[in-house]
Amino acid sequence: MTPARTPRTRTARRSAVVAAAAVLGLGLSACASGSDSGSGSGSTGEDETSVSIGIPSGWDEGIAVSHLWKAILEEEGYEVETQTGEIGVVFTGLAGGDFDLLFDAWLPITHEEYVAKYGDDITDLGTWYDDAKLTIAVNEDSPAQSLEDLASMADEYGNKLVGIEAGAGLTKVTQDAVIPTYGLEGMDYTISSTPAMLAELKGATEAGDNIAVTLWRPHWAYDEFPVRDLEDPEGTLGDAESIHTYGAGDFEERYPTLTKLVGAFTLDDEQLFSLENMMFNSDEYADEAEAVQAWLEANPTFVDDLKESAGV
Repeated sequence: MTPARTPRTRTARRSAVVAAAAVLGLGLSACASGSDSGSGSGSTGEDETSVSIGIPSGWDEGIAVSHLWKAILEEEGYEVETQTGEIGVVFTGLAGGDFDLLFDAWLPITHEEYVAKYGDDITDLGTWYDDAKLTIAVNEDSPAQSLEDLASMADEYGNKLVGIEAGAGLTKVTQDAVIPTYGLEGMDYTISSTPAMLAELKGATEAGDNIAVTLWRPHWAYDEFPVRDLEDPEGTLGDAESIHTYGAGDFEERYPTLTKLVGAFTLDDEQLFSLENMMFNSDEYADEAEAVQAWLEANPTFVDDLKESAGV
């Protein structure tokens, strides 16, 4: 993980903009003069080339995508700073000008309070993933297709539903809504930890046994194991949320070209799950940067396709 650095103020970031002769592919150049107040890049149509990304600790998809963008931006000639912090701290820093970008705002529910609080001082730059949700998953070759099936087919799954930590929101909604709605009280709902759940999922799928677990999207387990979600006809697990990128309040003025690029950014399930799997579930790569480079090599047209979609 990138070491935490003391964030610079917006004025300091402006002062740090450096001249760039030819920024790869984006046609960007730094401000020709120093960063006199009032001579922002928006007035010339040129992006500033120093970018600060706030990375939310504990949010794997946000960590993965932030490091992906760090690699992309550095390749394009930007000077990139990253700092990891609790999600609320990152939102506060974004609104206060300590960060330029946050890649992991879940809406309309999870992070609604932060968007409501800081909405006038941050900028919604677009949605990059639209299927973030809580799930009950099973091995893909098992018989149940929906949570309704699970009650009548409990024997097929050893009468067991494997959960995660006791304090997780997913655990609470499973106990309070999923189990009583679908009559799953007869199943042994084990509450332990995410690593323990993943270990059981790994063991069962390798052995060819049926298993039902509480899970969520996005997660690398969907890339690593042959699993699928059970349908939830009563909607007990809630609707899917979208993951947005947010920028500082003046982001569009300071980064007109990057605004287009970020706005065009999307990842599908296969892309996101494989990125997370390489970053968090592989001993092959030394750190996040090495995992990102391997992912980009495995997806060689990704950046060019993104630029084409953005029209830059």
